[in-house]
Amino acid sequence: MSVKFYFTLKKPKAGLSPSFPKDGLFFKGKNGSTVILIHGLTGTPHEMRFLANSLNKAGYSVICPRLAKHGEPLEILKHAKWQEFYETVRQTLLQIDTTVHPGPIFVSGLSMGALLGLLLAEEFPDRIAGVSCLSPTLFYDGWNTPWSRYLLPLAYYTPIKEFFYFKEEPPYGIKNPAIRELIHRYYEKATINNLENVAKYGYPYFPVKLLCQLLTLVKYLNKKLPNIHTPVQLIQAEEDDMTSMKNSEFIRKHIRSEIKELILLFNSYHIITADQERDKVAHHLEDFFNRIRNKTYLPAKNISETNVCPV
Repeated sequence: MSVKFYFTLKKPKAGLSPSFPKDGLFFKGKNGSTVILIHGLTGTPHEMRFLANSLNKAGYSVICPRLAKHGEPLEILKHAKWQEFYETVRQTLLQIDTTVHPGPIFVSGLSMGALLGLLLAEEFPDRIAGVSCLSPTLFYDGWNTPWSRYLLPLAYYTPIKEFFYFKEEPPYGIKNPAIRELIHRYYEKATINNLENVAKYGYPYFPVKLLCQLLTLVKYLNKKLPNIHTPVQLIQAEEDDMTSMKNSEFIRKHIRSEIKELILLFNSYHIITADQERDKVAHHLEDFFNRIRNKTYLPAKNISETNVCPV
């Protein structure tokens, strides 16, 4: 990532990118159970589409909401509060019709989405049957994060947060060369408020102001982790370029769930929902949810590509 200064007095017009799904994604399933998928900060429901299709084929109804103000110009999104993002997923849960979907409800989120999923489980322990955290992001401490991240606490208390952005640089959280090249073609020439391909690839710039919101969310969640007793699965790439394994280990250590497991991937970076092992991620989600649904929970098997660390 590189840091970019951007200042403008021009107010952007509100409105979604034409191809951004206004209400997110929804797929009706057949087994009565529902999975809420939560995309990442400055991400898009598109990054969860592979998992949504896979889980739906396995019988699950899948809802992937559009987080508040995502799809809007970045100058609008950057003023969002983390509470608005959480309220999006909270309302998604409350609007599930249990007469139509009578089975267990699960949640899985990518990066910041994983944190929102944990908050949902803490607030609604009787409604959320299990949480799968994908590349959870408490600390930006991966091998491709800039030294300037250490200045974030300073930015939080000064006006600097209004005008600075992180410009996404390769590998964009993606290890797969072909996918990474597609993203690079867009990000290389994209301007801050260009929404042309945001629905497909996410925002090429990351407002420092939103990172300050993430820090506030993390502080809030850390106080709630000991209250979580819901079954939790953590999946993270050993080579995650944005967040180290410290993130998953921290969550596993501080939650009080009797059922919790940590799965490592060895051929992916941060966006594991779309990278080279996305099929394995989908398999582990389905397997975890099925074991809970069928009340046959056993720790996931330790196979050659995956190191599973159950409690």
